Parts: sequence; C-alpha cells; structure tokens
Amino acid sequence: MQVSEIASRLAALHAGDRMVLVAIDGPGGSGKSVLAESLRAALNESGVPAAVVAMDDFFLPSADRPSGAASEKPIGGDYDWPRLRRQVLEPLRSGRFAQYERYDWNDDALAGVREVPPQGVVIVEGIYSSRRELMAFYDMRIWVECPRELRLSRGLRRDGESARARWEEDWMPGEDRYVEAHRPRDRADVIVDGRRR
Repeated sequence: MQVSEIASRLAALHAGDRMVLVAIDGPGGSGKSVLAESLRAALNESGVPAAVVAMDDFFLPSADRPSGAASEKPIGGDYDWPRLRRQVLEPLRSGRFAQYERYDWNDDALAGVREVPPQGVVIVEGIYSSRRELMAFYDMRIWVECPRELRLSRGLRRDGESARARWEEDWMPGEDRYVEAHRPRDRADVIVDGRRR
C-alpha cells in the first residue's frame, strides 16, 4: 500500500476532527521512521495536523535496562512501554495533552519534555509500539515488513560496524521473540513493504 493511500485512510478516520492514534511497528531497519515522516508530511499537506512520537524516546537508560542475553530479558524490556502508555496513549485517548520525557541517546539519560496535543493524527513509530498491552489504544496498526539482511545492512550503515554484535546478538533476537509472542504482524490493519524507501 502506498503512502498516499494510507494517508487517505487516516484522513477519513480523522473526519469530524476525531483524533486518530496510529502505530507503525516493525523490526529495526525496516523503514518505520521513513514511513512515519512520509505520512506526517502527506497528512499535513492535506490539512490534517499530524505528529510523530518515536519509541526510541522511550529507550531505557542503561542503569534501568535489564541485563543478560536477549533470550533472558522480558520481551521489549529495553523500552519503557508502560511510560509510553502512561504519558502518551492514555492522556491522548482521554483528550488531554501528552507530555513525555525523551531519552537522549548521547547522554544515556532522559532529557527534556515534549508535548503533543490531542488532535489530528498521532503516529507512534517503533518496534514494540503495537505490543499486546498497547494495541487497543490505536485506531490503525501498521506493520513494516523487510528482509533481515537489508535491515541489518541499514542498521550498520546508521550505527557503524561496531554495533554489529548489538544488532545480531541483542536487538534482532529480541525482536524475533516479540514477533513470535505478540504477533503484531497478524494483528496489523496494514502491511507495508519496507524494501522501498
């Protein structure tokens, strides 16, 4: 499905000024961020206000992250999804502004607060965004599909070769467990081919 088609469906859901919550889920490197920004731009062009909330803002500081192998951690345990629910999804669903702290990847700490109004289309993009505990908050769930080799290649291009072990031994196995246990692809309303940018 093309960006324009998804944007049209979201605009239709927004008809009558209804606030629309969307999850864009998929494994690392699949193209979620690119899709989210493309949708935001397309919606804004059509007169529908849209904002993007990144799951990366909810990555836990290293002192709070569970240790051990990917197979030993809770599924999605590196991300503070309860805080996403508490600071973003619950307030927006009740018509209140979302206010949330953002994880600073350089300082490995929470820094600054962002505010999102309960209007238009709010897109939550990132792996684990439509996990079982959060999926009922969304009006639409999108899954971005992409071959493993391409995802790894994109990830290493972004993070550098030094991040290979983290990708292959931690992040990707953790994502595999999530897909198997929570089945976000099976519950998606739309599946997007992430091979094309």
